[in-house]
Amino acid sequence: MKLLLTQDVETLGIVGDVVQVSAGYARNYLLPQHLATEPTDANMRRLADARKAAEERRESVMNAKKSLAERLEGTEVTIAAAANPDGVLYGSVGSREVSAALHDEGFEVDASHIDLHVPLKRLDNVVIDIKLADGITSQIKVWVVRSKASEEEGDEGEDSGYDDDAGMEAGVDGDNAES
Repeated sequence: MKLLLTQDVETLGIVGDVVQVSAGYARNYLLPQHLATEPTDANMRRLADARKAAEERRESVMNAKKSLAERLEGTEVTIAAAANPDGVLYGSVGSREVSAALHDEGFEVDASHIDLHVPLKRLDNVVIDIKLADGITSQIKVWVVRSKASEEEGDEGEDSGYDDDAGMEAGVDGDNAES
C-alpha cells in the first residue's frame, strides 16, 4: 500500500515521502496515528513546505552528527569496575556504561549508538565503534580498570586472618547465627 507521510517516521522516511508499506502496518499504525495519508496531488502540495523544513532539519542533524563523530575520533575513556585478582569483572561493562563515560567527557552519545557486540567482562582496553547514523561512524578506546574499592577489598581479604574452618569448629554457623 502506498502512503504519503505527514510526519517523520524514524525507520520509514520524512514528511512528504511516498512509501510502500504493508496494509496491516498502514491500517493499524500509520493511519490511526495520523502519520500518513493518501498520496494525492493535493496532499503532496499541502506537505511540500513541511518536506523542505524536514529536509533542512535532517541536514542540520546529519552535520551535527558528523561534527560529533570527528570530535569523538580517537577519544579514550576510562571506566572503573570491581574485579577479582585475575582481572575478571564481577559484573560487566556494557553500552550504557560507555555512554555514561562519554557523557562525563562532554559527548552526547546515546547507548544505542555504541556498537558493543558483547559486554566487557575483563580488565582490558578495547576499541569500540560508535555508529551515529548510516555512514557516520567513529572509533573510541575504552579502558576498563580496577576500581579503588575493588583494590582495597583484595588487600583486606588477604590480610584478614579469618579462617573458615576455625569458625565452623567453634560452633558458628552463618545460616543459623540468629537462633
